[in-house]
Amino acid sequence: MVTKPTTEKETKAKRAPRAKKASKAEAVPKLRIRIRAYEHKILDASIKQILDTAFRFDATIQGPIPLPTEIKKYTVNRSSFIYKNTREQFEMRVHKRLIDIINPTPKLIEALTNLSLPSGVSIDVKML
Repeated sequence: MVTKPTTEKETKAKRAPRAKKASKAEAVPKLRIRIRAYEHKILDASIKQILDTAFRFDATIQGPIPLPTEIKKYTVNRSSFIYKNTREQFEMRVHKRLIDIINPTPKLIEALTNLSLPSGVSIDVKML
């Protein structure tokens, strides 16, 4: 059996069409807010403030998404002389949340920057 040589056009027609990737110019702008705090009650209160502000400006929101709690453990000697082998353990827990605001308006960004949050809460804001 003799096979007929295929042309370039025939081989391109046999391939499956590729899905187009969204370019950076077509991507919808996002405001990604990462919030960290040692106490989860203070963290939840500050998230509620951010969400209330975003809902006031009719923003599209994804989240809050709980991220894994970071646990830092420290082990120290109880005594330096007699009870040398006994140890004490301490830990610090850092609770984290993530909020995405899709297609934010300038008024919303200004309102979020003027927001006063409790001490002990750190915020990282990125434009994606």
